[in-house]
Amino acid sequence: MKYEAITIKDIAKALELSTSTVSRALRDSHEISFETKERVIAYAKEMNYRPNPIALSLKEKRSSSIGVLVSEIANSFFSQAINGIESVAQEHGYNVIIAQSKEDYQREVSALNYLASRSVDGILISVSAGTSDFSNINELYLRGMPLVSFDRVVDHLKMHKVKVDNYKGGYEATKHLIKNGYKNIACIASSAYLSITEERVAGYKDALKSSGMAIDETMIDYCLHSGLIYEEVEAVMARMMKQKNKPDAILACSDKITTNVMRYCQIKKIKIPTKIGLLGFSNLDLTDLLTPSLSVVRQPASEMGRIAAELLIKTIESKRALTTFEEVILPTELFQRASSAKKPKVK
Repeated sequence: MKYEAITIKDIAKALELSTSTVSRALRDSHEISFETKERVIAYAKEMNYRPNPIALSLKEKRSSSIGVLVSEIANSFFSQAINGIESVAQEHGYNVIIAQSKEDYQREVSALNYLASRSVDGILISVSAGTSDFSNINELYLRGMPLVSFDRVVDHLKMHKVKVDNYKGGYEATKHLIKNGYKNIACIASSAYLSITEERVAGYKDALKSSGMAIDETMIDYCLHSGLIYEEVEAVMARMMKQKNKPDAILACSDKITTNVMRYCQIKKIKIPTKIGLLGFSNLDLTDLLTPSLSVVRQPASEMGRIAAELLIKTIESKRALTTFEEVILPTELFQRASSAKKPKVK
Protein backbone atom coordinates (compact mmCIF):
# COMPACT_ATOMS: atom_id res chain seq x y z
CA MET A 1 0.00 0.00 0.00
CA LYS A 2 1.36 3.41 -0.95
CA TYR A 3 1.90 5.80 1.96
CA GLU A 4 -0.20 8.95 1.70
CA ALA A 5 0.55 11.87 3.99
CA ILE A 6 -2.32 13.93 5.37
CA THR A 7 -2.92 17.17 3.47
CA ILE A 8 -4.54 20.54 4.14
CA LYS A 9 -7.56 19.30 2.16
CA ASP A 10 -7.92 16.33 4.53
CA ILE A 11 -7.83 18.61 7.58
CA ALA A 12 -10.35 20.98 6.00
CA LYS A 13 -12.75 18.12 5.21
CA ALA A 14 -12.49 16.63 8.70
CA LEU A 15 -13.10 19.96 10.44
CA GLU A 16 -15.65 21.19 7.88
CA LEU A 17 -13.56 24.25 7.04
CA SER A 18 -12.28 25.68 3.79
CA THR A 19 -8.75 24.85 2.70
CA SER A 20 -7.86 28.55 2.75
CA THR A 21 -9.00 28.83 6.38
CA VAL A 22 -6.89 25.81 7.37
CA SER A 23 -3.89 27.19 5.48
CA ARG A 24 -4.19 30.58 7.20
CA ALA A 25 -4.66 28.94 10.61
CA LEU A 26 -1.48 26.89 10.17
CA ARG A 27 0.36 30.08 9.23
CA ASP A 28 -0.98 31.81 12.37
CA SER A 29 -2.78 34.45 10.31
CA HIS A 30 -4.48 37.31 12.22
CA GLU A 31 -7.52 36.78 9.97
CA ILE A 32 -8.42 33.52 11.75
CA SER A 33 -9.96 33.39 15.22
CA PHE A 34 -7.99 31.96 18.14
CA GLU A 35 -10.52 29.12 18.61
CA THR A 36 -10.29 28.02 14.95
CA LYS A 37 -6.50 28.11 15.07
CA GLU A 38 -6.53 25.92 18.15
CA ARG A 39 -8.85 23.37 16.50
CA VAL A 40 -6.78 23.22 13.31
CA ILE A 41 -3.40 23.00 15.05
CA ALA A 42 -4.61 20.36 17.52
CA TYR A 43 -6.01 18.19 14.72
CA ALA A 44 -2.90 18.66 12.56
CA LYS A 45 -0.72 17.60 15.48
CA GLU A 46 -2.90 14.59 16.23
CA MET A 47 -2.72 13.44 12.58
CA ASN A 48 1.03 14.14 12.35
CA TYR A 49 0.58 16.67 9.55
CA ARG A 50 3.77 17.89 7.87
CA PRO A 51 3.89 20.61 5.18
CA ASN A 52 4.69 19.28 1.71
CA PRO A 53 8.31 20.36 1.06
CA ILE A 54 7.88 20.22 -2.72
CA ALA A 55 4.82 22.44 -2.60
CA LEU A 56 6.60 24.87 -0.30
CA SER A 57 9.64 24.99 -2.56
CA LEU A 58 7.46 25.76 -5.58
CA LYS A 59 5.71 28.53 -3.72
CA GLU A 60 8.71 30.09 -2.00
CA LYS A 61 11.35 29.09 -4.60
CA ARG A 62 13.29 27.57 -1.71
CA SER A 63 13.54 23.94 -0.62
CA SER A 64 15.38 24.49 2.70
CA SER A 65 17.76 21.73 1.67
CA ILE A 66 21.41 21.65 0.68
CA GLY A 67 23.30 19.07 -1.33
CA VAL A 68 26.64 17.54 -0.33
CA LEU A 69 28.84 15.74 -2.83
CA VAL A 70 31.79 13.70 -1.53
CA SER A 71 33.86 10.85 -2.93
CA GLU A 72 32.80 8.24 -0.37
CA ILE A 73 30.56 8.48 2.70
CA ALA A 74 32.36 5.54 4.35
CA ASN A 75 35.64 7.47 4.31
CA SER A 76 36.28 8.57 7.91
CA PHE A 77 37.28 12.09 6.85
CA PHE A 78 34.10 12.67 4.87
CA SER A 79 31.82 11.09 7.47
CA GLN A 80 33.24 13.52 10.04
CA ALA A 81 32.87 16.44 7.64
CA ILE A 82 29.23 15.45 7.01
CA ASN A 83 28.59 15.44 10.77
CA GLY A 84 29.83 19.03 10.90
CA ILE A 85 27.73 20.00 7.88
CA GLU A 86 24.55 18.46 9.28
CA SER A 87 24.97 20.10 12.69
CA VAL A 88 25.04 23.55 11.09
CA ALA A 89 22.28 22.74 8.59
CA GLN A 90 19.99 21.63 11.41
CA GLU A 91 20.66 24.82 13.38
CA HIS A 92 19.57 26.88 10.36
CA GLY A 93 16.55 24.73 9.43
CA TYR A 94 18.03 23.01 6.37
CA ASN A 95 17.86 19.37 5.38
CA VAL A 96 20.91 17.66 3.84
CA ILE A 97 20.94 15.46 0.72
CA ILE A 98 24.19 13.48 0.34
CA ALA A 99 25.62 12.02 -2.87
CA GLN A 100 28.91 10.26 -3.53
CA SER A 101 31.08 10.11 -6.63
CA LYS A 102 33.16 7.02 -5.74
CA GLU A 103 36.10 8.93 -7.26
CA ASP A 104 34.48 8.79 -10.72
CA TYR A 105 33.99 11.88 -12.88
CA GLN A 106 30.84 10.63 -14.66
CA ARG A 107 29.24 9.73 -11.34
CA GLU A 108 30.13 13.20 -10.08
CA VAL A 109 28.42 14.85 -13.06
CA SER A 110 25.35 12.64 -12.58
CA ALA A 111 25.22 13.38 -8.86
CA LEU A 112 25.50 17.14 -9.38
CA ASN A 113 22.72 17.06 -11.97
CA TYR A 114 20.57 15.03 -9.59
CA LEU A 115 21.10 17.47 -6.71
CA ALA A 116 20.33 20.44 -8.95
CA SER A 117 17.17 18.72 -10.23
CA ARG A 118 16.01 18.25 -6.62
CA SER A 119 15.98 22.06 -6.33
CA VAL A 120 18.47 22.20 -3.47
CA ASP A 121 19.26 25.73 -2.35
CA GLY A 122 23.02 25.20 -2.64
CA ILE A 123 25.70 22.52 -2.93
CA LEU A 124 28.87 21.68 -1.00
CA ILE A 125 31.40 19.98 -3.30
CA SER A 126 34.54 17.94 -2.72
CA VAL A 127 35.55 16.90 -6.23
CA SER A 128 36.36 13.32 -7.23
CA ALA A 129 39.90 12.11 -7.83
CA GLY A 130 38.98 11.52 -11.48
CA THR A 131 37.85 15.09 -12.14
CA SER A 132 40.01 17.19 -14.44
CA ASP A 133 37.12 18.95 -16.24
CA PHE A 134 35.30 21.46 -14.04
CA SER A 135 32.94 22.83 -16.71
CA ASN A 136 29.91 21.13 -15.14
CA ILE A 137 30.58 22.84 -11.80
CA ASN A 138 31.21 26.17 -13.53
CA GLU A 139 27.92 25.83 -15.41
CA LEU A 140 26.04 25.43 -12.12
CA TYR A 141 27.78 28.54 -10.80
CA LEU A 142 26.89 30.57 -13.91
CA ARG A 143 23.26 29.47 -13.55
CA GLY A 144 23.24 30.98 -10.05
CA MET A 145 23.57 27.86 -7.89
CA PRO A 146 25.25 28.76 -4.56
CA LEU A 147 28.37 26.58 -4.28
CA VAL A 148 31.12 26.02 -1.71
CA SER A 149 34.19 23.89 -2.43
CA PHE A 150 35.76 22.06 0.52
CA ASP A 151 38.80 19.83 1.08
CA ARG A 152 39.43 19.11 -2.60
CA VAL A 153 38.85 22.65 -3.73
CA VAL A 154 38.60 24.03 -7.26
CA ASP A 155 41.12 26.85 -7.15
CA HIS A 156 40.21 28.77 -10.33
CA LEU A 157 36.42 28.88 -9.82
CA LYS A 158 34.71 31.74 -7.99
CA MET A 159 33.26 30.33 -4.77
CA HIS A 160 34.03 30.05 -1.07
CA LYS A 161 36.71 27.44 -0.35
CA VAL A 162 37.54 25.57 2.86
CA LYS A 163 40.60 23.33 3.13
CA VAL A 164 43.53 22.42 5.35
CA ASP A 165 47.15 23.49 5.07
CA ASN A 166 48.07 20.50 2.91
CA TYR A 167 51.54 21.84 2.12
CA LYS A 168 52.47 22.17 5.79
CA GLY A 169 50.98 18.75 6.56
CA GLY A 170 53.15 17.11 3.88
CA TYR A 171 56.21 19.14 4.89
CA GLU A 172 56.01 18.39 8.62
CA ALA A 173 55.28 14.69 8.05
CA THR A 174 58.32 14.33 5.79
CA LYS A 175 60.53 16.28 8.20
CA HIS A 176 59.45 13.93 11.01
CA LEU A 177 60.47 10.89 8.97
CA ILE A 178 63.84 12.48 8.10
CA LYS A 179 64.46 13.33 11.75
CA ASN A 180 63.84 9.69 12.67
CA GLY A 181 66.57 8.51 10.34
CA TYR A 182 64.73 7.53 7.15
CA LYS A 183 66.74 8.20 3.99
CA ASN A 184 64.62 6.82 1.12
CA ILE A 185 61.19 8.26 1.75
CA ALA A 186 58.54 7.45 -0.83
CA CYS A 187 55.40 9.51 -1.36
CA ILE A 188 52.20 7.83 -2.55
CA ALA A 189 49.57 10.43 -3.33
CA SER A 190 46.03 10.67 -4.66
CA SER A 191 45.18 11.63 -8.24
CA ALA A 192 47.48 14.28 -9.69
CA TYR A 193 44.33 16.23 -10.68
CA LEU A 194 43.55 17.13 -7.07
CA SER A 195 44.66 20.33 -5.37
CA ILE A 196 45.40 18.40 -2.16
CA THR A 197 47.80 16.14 -4.06
CA GLU A 198 49.74 19.03 -5.56
CA GLU A 199 50.06 20.75 -2.18
CA ARG A 200 51.01 17.64 -0.16
CA VAL A 201 53.61 16.50 -2.71
CA ALA A 202 55.06 20.04 -2.79
CA GLY A 203 55.44 19.92 1.00
CA TYR A 204 57.14 16.52 0.75
CA LYS A 205 59.59 17.72 -1.90
CA ASP A 206 60.48 20.94 -0.07
CA ALA A 207 61.11 19.01 3.15
CA LEU A 208 63.63 16.82 1.29
CA LYS A 209 65.27 19.86 -0.31
CA SER A 210 65.57 21.74 2.99
CA SER A 211 67.28 18.69 4.50
CA GLY A 212 69.79 18.47 1.65
CA MET A 213 68.24 15.32 0.24
CA ALA A 214 67.76 14.67 -3.47
CA ILE A 215 64.28 14.25 -4.97
CA ASP A 216 63.98 10.85 -6.63
CA GLU A 217 60.95 10.83 -8.95
CA THR A 218 60.82 7.00 -8.78
CA MET A 219 59.87 7.48 -5.12
CA ILE A 220 56.72 9.42 -6.04
CA ASP A 221 53.60 7.80 -7.42
CA TYR A 222 49.89 8.51 -7.72
CA CYS A 223 46.64 6.57 -7.29
CA LEU A 224 43.90 7.74 -9.67
CA HIS A 225 41.18 6.52 -7.28
CA SER A 226 42.95 7.86 -4.15
CA GLY A 227 43.50 4.33 -2.83
CA LEU A 228 39.82 3.43 -2.97
CA ILE A 229 40.83 0.35 -4.99
CA TYR A 230 43.39 -1.80 -3.14
CA GLU A 231 44.93 -3.14 -6.35
CA GLU A 232 46.18 0.30 -7.42
CA VAL A 233 48.02 0.74 -4.11
CA GLU A 234 49.32 -2.81 -4.39
CA ALA A 235 50.70 -2.08 -7.87
CA VAL A 236 52.50 1.07 -6.68
CA MET A 237 53.99 -0.70 -3.66
CA ALA A 238 55.06 -3.71 -5.75
CA ARG A 239 56.85 -1.43 -8.22
CA MET A 240 58.65 0.50 -5.49
CA MET A 241 59.72 -2.61 -3.58
CA LYS A 242 61.21 -4.14 -6.77
CA GLN A 243 63.37 -1.17 -7.67
CA LYS A 244 67.03 -1.04 -6.71
CA ASN A 245 66.58 1.97 -4.47
CA LYS A 246 63.80 0.66 -2.23
CA PRO A 247 61.94 3.00 0.13
CA ASP A 248 62.61 2.71 3.84
CA ALA A 249 59.54 4.84 4.67
CA ILE A 250 56.25 5.77 3.05
CA LEU A 251 54.34 9.03 3.25
CA ALA A 252 50.77 8.06 2.30
CA CYS A 253 48.70 11.08 1.30
CA SER A 254 45.12 9.88 1.91
CA ASP A 255 43.08 7.72 4.29
CA LYS A 256 42.62 4.83 1.87
CA ILE A 257 46.20 4.88 0.63
CA THR A 258 47.44 4.78 4.23
CA THR A 259 45.36 1.78 5.27
CA ASN A 260 46.04 -0.08 2.03
CA VAL A 261 49.80 0.42 2.35
CA MET A 262 49.52 -1.07 5.83
CA ARG A 263 47.45 -3.92 4.41
CA TYR A 264 50.05 -4.58 1.69
CA CYS A 265 52.86 -4.71 4.26
CA GLN A 266 50.92 -7.18 6.40
CA ILE A 267 50.20 -9.43 3.40
CA LYS A 268 53.84 -9.33 2.27
CA LYS A 269 55.11 -9.69 5.86
CA ILE A 270 57.01 -6.40 5.69
CA LYS A 271 57.32 -5.31 9.30
CA ILE A 272 56.42 -1.74 10.19
CA PRO A 273 58.55 0.16 11.24
CA THR A 274 61.43 -2.38 11.35
CA LYS A 275 61.61 -2.77 7.57
CA ILE A 276 59.66 0.28 6.48
CA GLY A 277 58.29 3.32 8.28
CA LEU A 278 54.77 4.57 7.58
CA LEU A 279 53.08 7.91 8.12
CA GLY A 280 49.77 8.77 6.53
CA PHE A 281 47.05 11.36 6.21
CA SER A 282 44.18 9.73 8.10
CA ASN A 283 41.17 10.62 10.20
CA LEU A 284 40.42 7.09 11.36
CA ASP A 285 39.51 7.11 15.06
CA LEU A 286 41.39 3.90 15.88
CA THR A 287 44.84 4.61 14.42
CA ASP A 288 46.35 4.59 17.91
CA LEU A 289 44.96 1.07 18.54
CA LEU A 290 46.43 -0.53 15.41
CA THR A 291 49.55 -2.71 15.61
CA PRO A 292 51.80 -0.88 15.29
CA SER A 293 50.03 2.33 16.25
CA LEU A 294 49.83 4.53 13.18
CA SER A 295 51.50 7.92 12.81
CA VAL A 296 49.11 10.27 11.04
CA VAL A 297 48.49 13.78 9.81
CA ARG A 298 44.98 14.47 11.07
CA GLN A 299 42.64 17.05 9.56
CA PRO A 300 39.89 18.98 11.41
CA ALA A 301 37.19 17.41 9.23
CA SER A 302 34.17 18.25 11.38
CA GLU A 303 35.27 21.88 11.72
CA MET A 304 35.82 22.03 7.96
CA GLY A 305 32.29 20.76 7.40
CA ARG A 306 30.82 23.29 9.83
CA ILE A 307 32.63 26.24 8.26
CA ALA A 308 31.75 25.14 4.72
CA ALA A 309 28.07 24.80 5.66
CA GLU A 310 28.04 28.22 7.33
CA LEU A 311 29.53 29.81 4.21
CA LEU A 312 27.04 28.05 1.95
CA ILE A 313 24.03 29.14 4.01
CA LYS A 314 25.45 32.67 4.15
CA THR A 315 25.63 32.61 0.34
CA ILE A 316 22.10 31.19 -0.02
CA GLU A 317 20.57 33.79 2.30
CA SER A 318 22.53 36.77 0.95
CA LYS A 319 20.28 39.51 -0.42
CA ARG A 320 22.82 40.32 -3.14
CA ALA A 321 24.99 38.26 -5.45
CA LEU A 322 28.44 37.81 -3.92
CA THR A 323 31.45 39.33 -5.66
CA THR A 324 34.10 38.38 -3.09
CA PHE A 325 34.74 34.94 -1.66
CA GLU A 326 36.57 33.56 1.36
CA GLU A 327 39.30 30.93 1.39
CA VAL A 328 39.60 29.33 4.81
CA ILE A 329 42.74 27.29 5.52
CA LEU A 330 42.72 25.14 8.65
CA PRO A 331 45.80 23.65 10.38
CA THR A 332 46.62 19.93 10.37
CA GLU A 333 47.94 18.03 13.38
CA LEU A 334 50.79 15.50 13.34
CA PHE A 335 50.47 12.47 15.64
CA GLN A 336 53.81 10.66 16.06
CA ARG A 337 53.35 6.99 16.89
CA ALA A 338 55.07 3.62 16.53
CA SER A 339 54.75 3.22 12.73
CA SER A 340 57.27 6.03 12.18
CA ALA A 341 59.55 5.32 15.15
CA LYS A 342 63.27 5.95 14.80
CA LYS A 343 64.86 3.76 12.17
CA PRO A 344 66.98 1.02 13.76
CA LYS A 345 70.70 1.54 13.17
CA VAL A 346 72.37 -1.11 11.00
CA LYS A 347 75.06 -2.88 12.99
